[in-house]
Amino acid sequence: MPIMTSQARQAGFSLIELLVAVVVFSVGLLAVAGLQTVSKSANYEGIQRTTASHIAYGLLEDMRSNGSGIAQYLASPALGGGAIANEPLPSCSSIAAECTGDQKAAHDLWFWESVVDGSQESSAAGASGGIVSPTMCINGPVGGGPGVYVVTIVWRGSVAMNSAVINQCGAGSGKYGDNDEFRRVVSVPTFIDPSI
Repeated sequence: MPIMTSQARQAGFSLIELLVAVVVFSVGLLAVAGLQTVSKSANYEGIQRTTASHIAYGLLEDMRSNGSGIAQYLASPALGGGAIANEPLPSCSSIAAECTGDQKAAHDLWFWESVVDGSQESSAAGASGGIVSPTMCINGPVGGGPGVYVVTIVWRGSVAMNSAVINQCGAGSGKYGDNDEFRRVVSVPTFIDPSI
């Protein structure tokens, strides 16, 4: 009768070794899937922050170019969520339109509020862009004189965070969680002299 050596008995994989390898591989795949989820969430937060920054800078440039209507920008309530439903008349969107500074400011506020809401862009599937649950606030010197003007845009983030409420724009509205834990803020300050 032939005697099997230990080398001959260990020639292949056993079923247990195969199952252990599959479990280890599966755990690795789950970790990669979790990393992908976190990465997509962080990317989405970055897109929202970038969009908010571009909108704030665009509104500030319109304010800078409309010195005679600067007080009208400050008189606006918190924008976002359809606060200004209809385009004001006259439509100041064309160069040929004859508009006063206040009319231009009203049109600018309508335009940027519709951009922050996402109603200026849409797709064939009906999805629109914009920012999630936006609120936009404009602050500056009383009466619209020379000074620092700040456009603040607030939106709802995807992950709860503990943060102190420094800027009051959108705080306590209930749109950003019970304790504003989903509230994200971008504030862009600039100096504007309306007389220039």
